[in-house]
Amino acid sequence: MPFNRRLYPPDWEQISRRVKDAAGWCCQGSPAYPDCQAEHGKPHPVTGSVVVLTVAHLDHNPQNNHPANLRAWCQRCHNTYDHPHRRQNAVRTISAKKRLVAARAGQISFPLPGEETL
Repeated sequence: MPFNRRLYPPDWEQISRRVKDAAGWCCQGSPAYPDCQAEHGKPHPVTGSVVVLTVAHLDHNPQNNHPANLRAWCQRCHNTYDHPHRRQNAVRTISAKKRLVAARAGQISFPLPGEETL
């Protein structure tokens, strides 16, 4: 999934490389797959896809680059970890778009319980 480069610090490439170097360019394992050690550039032992090592923010905040908040993960680990967060964002985006369409049509829209207002 592409990321919004503007949300990351100017030295993100150096930060990312340090995390990957420290991990030996292997996945550090995630909560869902703690024993994963997939190697960057090689076929993933489970999925067979070529591994592209990524750096995950455990708190989903790209400005929090404290080493304790960063993990070197393969796509499988990173996407599995981020799925609930991405789903929540998608629900908010869809709700906001529906409210915008209703507002443009002259309808008043009230947020459902648990929805944030924009």
